[in-house]
Amino acid sequence: MTFDPWGATKITDYEHAFKKFGLEKFDKAKFPIDHYLFRRNLIIAHRDFGKYYDRIKSKKTFLQLTGIASSGNLHFGHKVDIDLFRVFKDLGAKGYFCVCDLDAYTSRPDKKIPDLKTAKEYAVKNTAHLIAFGFTSKDIYVQSRKSSRYYEFVFEISKKITSNMFEAVYGHKDLGKVSAVLLQLADIIHVQLPEFFGKNPSLTGIGLDQDPHAKITRDVAKRLPYDIETPSFIYFLHQSGLKEGSKMSSSEPATAIFLDDSPDVVKKKINRTFTGGKDSVEEQREKGGNPDICKVYEFFRFHHPDDSYLVNLGKECRSGKILCGECKGNCVKFINDFLEGHQKKYKKALPEAKKIVYG
Repeated sequence: MTFDPWGATKITDYEHAFKKFGLEKFDKAKFPIDHYLFRRNLIIAHRDFGKYYDRIKSKKTFLQLTGIASSGNLHFGHKVDIDLFRVFKDLGAKGYFCVCDLDAYTSRPDKKIPDLKTAKEYAVKNTAHLIAFGFTSKDIYVQSRKSSRYYEFVFEISKKITSNMFEAVYGHKDLGKVSAVLLQLADIIHVQLPEFFGKNPSLTGIGLDQDPHAKITRDVAKRLPYDIETPSFIYFLHQSGLKEGSKMSSSEPATAIFLDDSPDVVKKKINRTFTGGKDSVEEQREKGGNPDICKVYEFFRFHHPDDSYLVNLGKECRSGKILCGECKGNCVKFINDFLEGHQKKYKKALPEAKKIVYG
């Protein structure tokens, strides 16, 4: 098993991945955080989260850094990154959410991001969505607008990674992706430099497929001539795409509900979504459906704030009380009600987002 941090394939064999790559399973009894991402076991693993949680409990300084490459429009799969950042921000974490325009340009093929102008246009949209989620300009930075100290640090990091080391982690030496990795490492580690927040435990939330980034970050952090903590990582489940076998991905629009989708588009996508229903109404009334494989139920699991709603939906599905058509209709309404308010905030945020991206 190998991980491709830039791919769109959904990981299914988590147990094997934990054993092979030395990840610790996330124990919500040991680390009780009151948010549905944790209560619903959507947070699955970690590297060195214990020291971070100790800081939360002792109310001492703790940091976080999360980022998304501005290589496309944001979708509900990205919302997990955003929600997790908000969880730790509400707990008192200091840090940033990075809009990675340079990363997007260097790591994506020309057919997707042909120039930096395109990456910046997506960066404006991504930043406006972050503001619509309640982020402030102090929470967000764009790579291309970062201070000179940040870029100095990128070059310092470059001398701590050898060609063999990079190829051992990623399986290739694509120069664009080498550049992107150097930027990502600088993003994660720079928050501990004296010019920023100084030495403190830091946390980055990622999907399991991003673990190569975590491993190389932790290795390089130990090689740097600075008194810093080795960064911690927390791993979340990726929300599945709307079709079988994929995660939600900007590269495959049919797999995702985007934050700028219209009500009609949302309805069409959800109505075509794979479910755990039976072949006929009669059979489903008699035998019930299977929410464990249903993409609609999974959508509620990742995004509906009410635990009791999710529990009741699972019971009604298994008993045959609710059919797939009704459940899809409820999901369409849930998504469109959210997007109606979010998209209004997004439009209001665009001028501020342009200022953050372009200055």
